[in-house]
Amino acid sequence: MKKGYLCLVLHSHLPYVRHPEHDNFLEEDWLYEAITETYLPLLNVFEKLVEDKIDFRITMSMTPTLISMLCDPLLQERYLKHINSLIELSHKEIERTAWQPQFQRLAIMYLNNFCRAREIFEKYKRNIVTAFKNLQDMGKIEIVTCGATHGFFPLMDACKESVRAQIRVASGHYESVFGRKPRGIWLPECGYAPGHDEFLKEAGIRYFFTDTHGVLHGTPRPKYGVFAPVYCRGTGVACFGRDLESSKQVWSSVEGYPGDYNYREFYRDIGFDLEFDYIKPYIHPDGVRISTGVKYYRITGTSNEKEPYEPDWARERAADHAGNFMFNREKQVEYLYDLLQKKPIIVSPYDTELYGHWWYEGPMWLDFLFRKMAFDQDTIELITPSEYLAENPRNQVIIPSMSSWGWKGYNEMWLQGSNDWIYRHLHIASDRMTELVRSFPHADGMLKRALNQALRELLLAQSSDWAFIMGTGTHTSYAIRRTKDHLIRFTRLYEDVKSNVLDMEWLTDIEYKDNIFPELDYRAHQ
Repeated sequence: MKKGYLCLVLHSHLPYVRHPEHDNFLEEDWLYEAITETYLPLLNVFEKLVEDKIDFRITMSMTPTLISMLCDPLLQERYLKHINSLIELSHKEIERTAWQPQFQRLAIMYLNNFCRAREIFEKYKRNIVTAFKNLQDMGKIEIVTCGATHGFFPLMDACKESVRAQIRVASGHYESVFGRKPRGIWLPECGYAPGHDEFLKEAGIRYFFTDTHGVLHGTPRPKYGVFAPVYCRGTGVACFGRDLESSKQVWSSVEGYPGDYNYREFYRDIGFDLEFDYIKPYIHPDGVRISTGVKYYRITGTSNEKEPYEPDWARERAADHAGNFMFNREKQVEYLYDLLQKKPIIVSPYDTELYGHWWYEGPMWLDFLFRKMAFDQDTIELITPSEYLAENPRNQVIIPSMSSWGWKGYNEMWLQGSNDWIYRHLHIASDRMTELVRSFPHADGMLKRALNQALRELLLAQSSDWAFIMGTGTHTSYAIRRTKDHLIRFTRLYEDVKSNVLDMEWLTDIEYKDNIFPELDYRAHQ
């Protein structure tokens, strides 16, 4: 008899970055890197597991912004150009490293990786969301939604209509893509404020995730800690808390697996290492050096001296680490089962881009883990939240605590000196959007288009990514510009609607640039 459950959760998100007005835009590379290094390698792992008849379960959030970009024909075409460029580069690298056999073997490895990525991409007619939908329909993965544009809900609480709109728009978008309503949601940045579960219940969402202290600091204290979900008082929406031990064992670059010296070094890339004239065709046209994804070194140690990457050594370590993770979870479950007198659930959430992008061997580690769990143990059952709730419908009722993940766990990453200025503008825009909905409850024609676009601009301005980027100090100018651009566009739409003077040419232009959620109805914001 199994003694407990393991629920692996991958949070898949990127901010909406689409710039049709430019032939090449630096920040669009975030999407192309994620497709090549994370989403396609994960699909490759999942498909091979299905092919080998290995039963597995994993839960993935796919945010509406990420899905929208993956489904966008313009970005699909640009990704194909991107992967073809990498294939061309890897061919050149095979020639350049002819007298460096250690590096040439790696160049051949990258060529095979890139060709395989293009093959999978074309297999699904450039829309890999279809592949994840197929896996969900098979019952292997459970896809949950997120806020429409990853708005940070605790700091939007001053205008609850915006929180409701983020959830309503996300739920409707999910249903249009996956053919069913979402069962669960990843609250952006795990940000929860008491009462927001009411909006989840309105949307038919049955569960969400929060960081550890969101459950542990709930009222009353949870009897089983984070090793069983709790129901929110008054709504019955389930809340699953993160297990710190299993999470840190994987994601920490210092204490966790990704820091092993045999794994590939993320920060050494030929985009920065090779001569400018040679690498110029494969970096940004403005001459800005960027990562290509071709990296020849292993972590080696804490110094700047790096040794060539050895894929066989890394593969062996990935297998060892998968076995170690499984062993630790077995011992954890056995201890908790005896202590709690019930089967515990270990909820282990991670950012999806850890697997493949930051930690190159991450997809390989997952593959080993699923295979080992299928054949080498009988203590733990892999499970999704929906399956757990179906098997265990009786759970404690509490009021979870306000919380987030990230630095210190209470919003500070998104509310500090570098980014606090944005919120007074976002709150005013939210109040104005509510005013527009109440003033024009039955708009049609061009007025409805303007109101729909106003809500799009507000949602895009609310993305937590902009505040996060300002807080980290990377790509700051871009985050500030995006916040201001969307707020300025919203304000002009608000003033034009109020004065009954609409510029159709300008409206059409921003509809083309900010085209997310084509089926959006402005009345979601009420």
